[in-house]
Amino acid sequence: MEIEVCTAGNSKLIATVNVTSDTTVKEIKQQLHKLKKAPYPERQSLRSDSKGKSLADTETIKSLGIRAGGKLYLKDLGPQIGWRTVFLVEYAGPIFVYLWLYQRPWLFYGNVATAKVEPVVDWAAACWVIHYAKRLLETIFVHRFSHGTMPLRNLFKNCSYYWLFAMYVAYHINHPLYTAPDQSVSYIGLAIFAISELGNLSIHLALRNLRPAGTTIRKIPVGTGNPLTALFNFVSCPNYTYEFGSWLGFTIMTKCLPAGIFALAGMYQMTMWALGKHRAYKKEFSNYPRNRKAIIPFLL
Repeated sequence: MEIEVCTAGNSKLIATVNVTSDTTVKEIKQQLHKLKKAPYPERQSLRSDSKGKSLADTETIKSLGIRAGGKLYLKDLGPQIGWRTVFLVEYAGPIFVYLWLYQRPWLFYGNVATAKVEPVVDWAAACWVIHYAKRLLETIFVHRFSHGTMPLRNLFKNCSYYWLFAMYVAYHINHPLYTAPDQSVSYIGLAIFAISELGNLSIHLALRNLRPAGTTIRKIPVGTGNPLTALFNFVSCPNYTYEFGSWLGFTIMTKCLPAGIFALAGMYQMTMWALGKHRAYKKEFSNYPRNRKAIIPFLL
């Protein structure tokens, strides 16, 4: 049978395509691209309503209830870039930016850059590099992405956030006039950072094992034999909880206000993501644990 594909904006006919009840949205995208009626599939958004949400690539004509002569609506999402590429770029940048300021370049600090360096300054540089190196390695070897691409414009937004905050934090911690906290306080912050980093990695590995390679299967996340994953018993997104813990520990270790601002900014964004995921879990799984919160145990 045939269905029509129209533009999402003005419902102008783009093409008529041949489909069966088992034809998927992804196959329709490929057909439109082959007919040179639309850009590459990753850039396309097909909808059953002109103002509706994007349909999943796995949806079929049968599951959508579309009959002969029915319509789908196409929106051009604009230039796309792979999620993995985005993460690699946005996480590599903070390492180079931080290490550059760690060298106290005269451009930022002038001739006073030879002043004494406190031990915690070296610890902070090591922690910063370890955190983002971990993220890079997780992007390559751990994370599985349910969506292959994202809008190219987001690359500049994300990089601006991470790179500029890296410069803001590094400038103050590596400043020749930086005053370090008491070493005992720094040790406490370092311990919180280390435990949180290990916890974050443990959660990412647990989440990876929930989704077999090449699938988009979703399951209720639960703790494993690793005690650091027990946080799943209390929150839906413990990876975000541990992420905030890392930057809280970093802030305590360095007693640096910009680091604290970075931690709070990240916590705000992660809270928004966690609340959305928490609602999605409860909607998708009827047996989802009722006692779980989104990101902060017993509170939020």
